[in-house]
Parts: sequence; C-alpha cells; structure tokens
Amino acid sequence: MSVTSSSASTRRSLHTRRIECVGYERSDGLFDIEGSMRDTKSSDADLLFKTVPAGAPLHDMRIVVTIDSKLVIRHIEAHTNASPSRFCTEINDAYRNLEGLSIGAGFMKEVKSRLTGPKGCTHLTELLGPIATTAIQTLMSLRKTPSDPGESVDGKEADRVHPMADTCYAWRAGGEVVQFATQRRRQMQQREAPTLDARHLQEER
Repeated sequence: MSVTSSSASTRRSLHTRRIECVGYERSDGLFDIEGSMRDTKSSDADLLFKTVPAGAPLHDMRIVVTIDSKLVIRHIEAHTNASPSRFCTEINDAYRNLEGLSIGAGFMKEVKSRLTGPKGCTHLTELLGPIATTAIQTLMSLRKTPSDPGESVDGKEADRVHPMADTCYAWRAGGEVVQFATQRRRQMQQREAPTLDARHLQEER
C-alpha cells in the first residue's frame, strides 16, 4: 500500500510494465538499439492457456535493432521470452520486414501499416516507439557540430532549419528553444570560421 501525494487515499499496485532501451556503438561502425519490455502483476493471473504467478512475467520481450549512422535499419531481431501463449513467438520473424526502413518522421505510421493486426504483435510493435526515440538520442551525441574538424562553415549552414524543429511543443518552429539553438549554432560557426580559414591556408602551403 502507498499514499498518493495529492490525497489521503491509499492505493495498491496491480500491474507493472517496465520498458528499458539502450543504445550501443558497435566496433563495425553500426549501432545496436536494444529495447525490452516486461509486464508483471501483483497477484496470480489466470490466462487462457496458463496461470502466471504474481511477480512472474506475463510478457517478457526484447527487440534489437541495428542501424547505420543515417538511422536506416540494417537488421532487426525480435525475441519473446514470456507471453500469454506459445503462439506469440510465431510472429517474431515478421519484424524483419522493417529492415531497410529509416527511423524518422512517419516511422511508426509505416511500422503499423506493415505489422498491423494479425501481421504483428501489439506489444512488440509498441516497443518500437521508444526504441526509435532512443536511436535518435543515441546518434545525436555523435553527430558533427560546426566545431568539428572538416565541417564547412558558411552562412547557409547557420540558417538552415534545425533538425529538431516541430518535433514537439518545446521545439516548435519559431519558439524560444529553436531560436536559441539557431543563435548558438551561428555563434559557434562565427568563432570557428577564422580557425578553419587558417587551417585551410596551411594545407594549401
């Protein structure tokens, strides 16, 4: 039993879903994004084919997505370690149909069009949502910035639309966050321009 912070009412846990996603950099230049999902209940669950004891997983599923630096899916594996029935594992290989797809705008819409209803597993498909955002977050820290050696600096680069623009409310185009990010990028490029020009002159000599 626990007490909520907003009232004196008590409550008890009935169901817990835990989702964890981790991004890995591989030695071959690719990236593995591994997501897992686990459902448990606080009391025994009487299912159609079996009874799952309290605390044991109703669902224990894992997806490993291998992507390149452009967020293109090179390989994908779905694993079902626990499920309500033995038939659930039969659909795992269907997720190979996502190979070649790019993670970005419209990704989940395309996933659902390929794996909707009997063509996929509801829970595995849901897991691809946080996996996709984890993939983007994983690569963001590795992407080039204007201060990286070899990156060209010009006015057009500073004024191009920020890749995060309109991805959510905080990053809405024209909002304070986008304006600040654009201004900071322009300032970084202005500071780096003399250094890069000097480097190019030395190379020409």
